[in-house]
Amino acid sequence: MSTKRLPVLFLDDIVLLPGMVVPIELDEPAQQAVDAARTSAGSELLIAPRLEDRYASYGVVASVERVGKVRGGSPAAVLRTGVRARIGSGVTGPGAALWVEASPVPPAESGAQVKDLAAEYKQLVVSVLQRREAWQVIDSVSAIDDPGDLADTAGWASYLSNDRKRELLETPDVEARLRLLIEWTKDYLAESEVSDSIEKDVRESVEKRNREYLLREQLKAIRKELGEDGSDGKDDYRSRVEAADLPSAVQEAALREVEKLERAGDQNPEAGWIRTWLDTVLDLPWKARTTDSTDLDAARAVLDADHHGLDEVKERIVEYLGVRARRESRGLSVVGGRGSGAVILLAGPPGVGKTSLGESVARTLGRKFVRVALGGVRDEAEIRGHRRTYVGALPGRIVRAIREAGSMNPVVLLDEVDKVGSDYRGDPAAALLEVLDPAQNHTFRDHYLDLDLDLSDVLFIATANVLDTIPQALFDRMELISIEGYTENDKVAIARDFLVPRQLSRAALSEGEVTVTEDALREMAANYTREAGVRSLERLLAKAFRKAALGSLPATIDAGDLKGLIGRPRFLPESAERTAVPGVATGLAVTGMGGDVLYIEASLLPGDKGGLSVTGQLGDVMKESAQIALSYVRAHAGELGISPEQLDHPIHLHVPAGAVPKDGPSAGVTMTTALVSLLLGRNVRASVGMTGEVSLTGRVLPIGGVKQKLLAAQRAGLTEVYLPKRNEPDLDEVPADVRQALTVHIVSDVRDILRTALDQVAVGLAA
Repeated sequence: MSTKRLPVLFLDDIVLLPGMVVPIELDEPAQQAVDAARTSAGSELLIAPRLEDRYASYGVVASVERVGKVRGGSPAAVLRTGVRARIGSGVTGPGAALWVEASPVPPAESGAQVKDLAAEYKQLVVSVLQRREAWQVIDSVSAIDDPGDLADTAGWASYLSNDRKRELLETPDVEARLRLLIEWTKDYLAESEVSDSIEKDVRESVEKRNREYLLREQLKAIRKELGEDGSDGKDDYRSRVEAADLPSAVQEAALREVEKLERAGDQNPEAGWIRTWLDTVLDLPWKARTTDSTDLDAARAVLDADHHGLDEVKERIVEYLGVRARRESRGLSVVGGRGSGAVILLAGPPGVGKTSLGESVARTLGRKFVRVALGGVRDEAEIRGHRRTYVGALPGRIVRAIREAGSMNPVVLLDEVDKVGSDYRGDPAAALLEVLDPAQNHTFRDHYLDLDLDLSDVLFIATANVLDTIPQALFDRMELISIEGYTENDKVAIARDFLVPRQLSRAALSEGEVTVTEDALREMAANYTREAGVRSLERLLAKAFRKAALGSLPATIDAGDLKGLIGRPRFLPESAERTAVPGVATGLAVTGMGGDVLYIEASLLPGDKGGLSVTGQLGDVMKESAQIALSYVRAHAGELGISPEQLDHPIHLHVPAGAVPKDGPSAGVTMTTALVSLLLGRNVRASVGMTGEVSLTGRVLPIGGVKQKLLAAQRAGLTEVYLPKRNEPDLDEVPADVRQALTVHIVSDVRDILRTALDQVAVGLAA
């Protein structure tokens, strides 16, 4: 075909391909191009897309079929596109339009491969038209035989963008155009199938919901006619679940149970169980949380106002608050789905304030507080809940505590965790492993709920009197903070600041009516109580105030008035009396009630068969300590100045208070000292106490509970204590006033004790 000189019209929002008839509105440039075309032979012009970065390389030759106006009155023209043409250089022509040289692209011969591609594309186009139910258009497309004409019908395809149509216009090769169209049409059909599938699912879901709503309304009307309206409250459960602020997984599970409830008949016993389960789920505070107080000074002030001493515990709570505030300020309040809760174990004797400390911590943080008593719990279901297959099933104590607290981040006090037992119903301590593990408790699953409950933001505070009965795996999950007990000065301060005001109030007395002097409080702490805590001291104060309330008021209670109000002193220094004879040594021990003093007695018996007998309900460890002590004395008799004939007599070792079981590896040096004291006839000095295990070679081995033992020594009136050398670092934990009141001797060999703990003058053998 020869080159033509044609006016050119650039279109912005439409791309025309050969074989199209389209109306276009005429702006000024378009009007000029149409007018110029009408003055030329054949009324032809060149239509090309307007590009931002370049001029189009190809256009399409079009003829002006008709010129008129659209309904709004704007001028318009109907154009019929013909062949594709390559745009050449600009030329001059009549009128104001832009003229160019256009070289029409001749039709290419169709080979077998092109015909196969045309047939494949025709099938794809027919599939698209069938989805749109355009049956008349299908007949028109089916009648097209020329592959080039078939490819150019893509100008009518609404699913092709203008950019893709421009690419087709600038691709004169028919095979290349068909390959592009086949790829694009396959992608469109695949997307359409996915879209139709989603639309179908949504439509079916909406229809199902509407159908269920209609059926429920009809059922409601029928029940209303039968007088059964509102008898079971099933519709109320659905609305409550849909209105509740629940996590998506919990809401889905609840709606499944509501559907079961709606299908269940009135006589179905499962309906009652489902209602109970739904009530439990709806009562839980799934998304409710309290805001922690971040004022560290105020937090420390609250702790100091509630408790005297306990600096380590207070510092730990303030550190927790400070770190939590820092994490929240840096957007780290939740990491990996876990909150920043903590698991703390407060271990110490009764009466030192472990339980009340939990309430103070909750008040410091501004959190809800709930207490879970674990003493004597033997059923695993008490922790994890019962499975719903059982009649009367209930959630576990942890879930009930969260429900009672009303928030997902309360302070939960697990009281007496060391007294959890186990039997055929399971091991509750093992069930606590998941609850108290920060790495697992964000997905704690109660058997009754059977839903994941996030406990990672809960501050768990467990309390215990002794650590030996806590399983090691459970103990490993908690941060230990020991509260060994109070000194005499601490007890006086606690009584003055806390106990006296509380007991005055309980006795209906004001502060001005009864006054307790400092000497009276000190006398009560020193000679009326021998405990690590202050419970007995508080009971004595309550007794004194009750008696004072019946007398003349106002009254002042001094040390001399105590005997008439609360009786004679219960404890007096007895170390001098007990060690007044050879063979008695004062040892230090730790019990569930705190530190205590043990007097170990040794005696030589008549006879010549030797041997050792021990009494006092001693455990295996203390029996072994006694045997090791005797073996050491036998092996070093000459060095110690002991006559070998004495060791041929039977020896009896006794620890008084035989009704109390005693065991532990800290009485070895005391037993050795008692035996040497007996055999040498030299008393152990009354002011001396000792603790430590002994080896066969005489080495003094380390022990535990140093702070509690030194507190017990001070309470018993001792002034000197022997400690193993490897326990020397433990003295840092002992209060300063206790260290000042006691002279602590650090020893590594039992001979160091024997050289200084015994009187220098023998008072006679006990053989």
